[in-house]
Amino acid sequence: MTEKKTVDELLAKVLETCVALEASDIHASPGEPIHYRIDGKLCSDGFSQIPNQVFSSKAAAGFADSILTSLQQRQLLDRGSVDGAFSLDAENRFRFNVYQRGNETCFAFRRLANTIPSLVELGLNDRLYDLCDLTDGLILVAGPTGSGKSTTIASLVDRINRTRACHIITIEDPVEFVHRSNKALVNQRQIGSDVKSFSQALLDAVRQDPDVILVGELRDLETIRTAITAAETGHLVFASVHAGDCKTAIERLVGAFSAEEQNLAQRLVATVLRTVIVQHLLPRQPNPNLDDVDQKSTRVLASEVMHVNSAISNLIASANLNQVASIIQTSGEDGMWTLDDSLAGLWRRRLISEKTAKSLARNPEILIQISRRSRA
Repeated sequence: MTEKKTVDELLAKVLETCVALEASDIHASPGEPIHYRIDGKLCSDGFSQIPNQVFSSKAAAGFADSILTSLQQRQLLDRGSVDGAFSLDAENRFRFNVYQRGNETCFAFRRLANTIPSLVELGLNDRLYDLCDLTDGLILVAGPTGSGKSTTIASLVDRINRTRACHIITIEDPVEFVHRSNKALVNQRQIGSDVKSFSQALLDAVRQDPDVILVGELRDLETIRTAITAAETGHLVFASVHAGDCKTAIERLVGAFSAEEQNLAQRLVATVLRTVIVQHLLPRQPNPNLDDVDQKSTRVLASEVMHVNSAISNLIASANLNQVASIIQTSGEDGMWTLDDSLAGLWRRRLISEKTAKSLARNPEILIQISRRSRA
């Protein structure tokens, strides 16, 4: 994880503005003003630190020289884009994607939390910390881009780091949260600079005596196959996947395999999968009944949680996933809930609007019924 010692003066000003505005993202494209994403909306008026309000190719070159290593410079030329992360100072860390547009270089920055939040702070039930006591299996955190999947996994890994004497290996692109060894020994590897690919890093990891493996994202068949094998052979594996609900997350795993391997894949996933956590970040509805402190965050987390019990394991093995939601719905005592359950609770507490709740609900009619029952 090689990082530059100094940051370009203009880039430092742009990043400091991002922090001051509490923006989540920055976009810098030559010929355009700097854009900041604030409360989920992209805006540029009045925030630029650039003369004439326009980002130039010369400024882009300064940004690139400031944050990219020589290896990343070559990767940008070869692939057209490169990921990384760096610290502005002790308090502020940023993830970036640098990419080519024509003959010009563009930048997307994501501001990372300077501390690892707890599950409760994220809007999740702290009963999920029980997952940290597992010794093997696969735990998936699913959701769309920007839904906080990496942060949730970091919170779980942080708990293990503070409570278990074990070896944790993280495989990320890029490394977002820096975990200093505490009770556990932590080794973090970054794709590109430390190892070529997720699948190669996973193959390496199982020979490095790990107890816990974090895989930043399950992107391809070889990574999925190796993650399943690692979970099957006595390792606890955390990974993220792009999926909107638990059923789709399972389908993403099984569907990556060829038609000839589908039956085997279903049985393997049914055996190794322990839990799926799905999350969506939604715009918070202003509520005059809450204190300003309670409304500091402009977004709230809607979630779905499925723990694999014998009934769900059988459904996965038999490719009968349409019944998964009903099992989750009736397993509240086991710490499960559906996305519609979560949406109904947020709507009932007036944290999100009815329109927002219904737009994401899998079954709007059931959502209304859940909300009415909760009010009774």
